[in-house]
Amino acid sequence: MGDDQMLTAPGTQSRRALLAGAGAVGAAMALAACGTDDETSPAAAGPTNGGSGATSGDPGATASGGEVIAKTSDIPVGGGAVFADKGVVVTQPQAGQFKGFSPICTHQGCPVSRIEGDAIVCTCHNSRFSIVDGSVKLGPARRPLPPKNIEVTGDQISLP
Repeated sequence: MGDDQMLTAPGTQSRRALLAGAGAVGAAMALAACGTDDETSPAAAGPTNGGSGATSGDPGATASGGEVIAKTSDIPVGGGAVFADKGVVVTQPQAGQFKGFSPICTHQGCPVSRIEGDAIVCTCHNSRFSIVDGSVKLGPARRPLPPKNIEVTGDQISLP
């Protein structure tokens, strides 16, 4: 008698039904591990700064009390730099034009890791965002990187 024709006692399952059920659970778990573009997750809402910023007695502080994170010369024209420890990505799409963005990908909350050409690149799933406005250039992310406030005073870039 084959597995399909196996007689079972009341309340029990055939080996094939049991294995099919286990396979379905495994597949569901594998799909859940990848996740979705969860619009309501805390990470999708954007990162926090992670600190209170510099104080006026801090040698890295600006006149407005913000913490200096880089010099303008540190940010290449047509590129940018990721300051993960400061919670910001700074780009310079055109000479003298500086933009700040969240360093957290809107897909699943992974950190962005680098700038490649005119794109901010996510570590986890290779989403790419524009250095101009944070818009999605390549998914799986569907929402842009949120802007972050930065201040440029002379040759210093700081967080307000």
